[in-house]
Amino acid sequence: MTDEPIKGPASYFPSIEKKYGRPIAEWQELVRRHLPAKHMELVAMLKNDHGMGHGHANAVVAYTLAAASG
Repeated sequence: MTDEPIKGPASYFPSIEKKYGRPIAEWQELVRRHLPAKHMELVAMLKNDHGMGHGHANAVVAYTLAAASG
């Protein structure tokens, strides 16, 4: 295991969990339930329906979609 800092969308995860009170796995499942919606549609859903900020919503969606595409 390395001591390198986490980069990319996952670097937002600790603050997302702290601010919104739900684990990232729950946010990812919510995004997956709304597929095959487009990236920005998913971001808008998190912002409008769950009060998430744009950067946090974008990070969750980007990470989730990247993981789904393999």
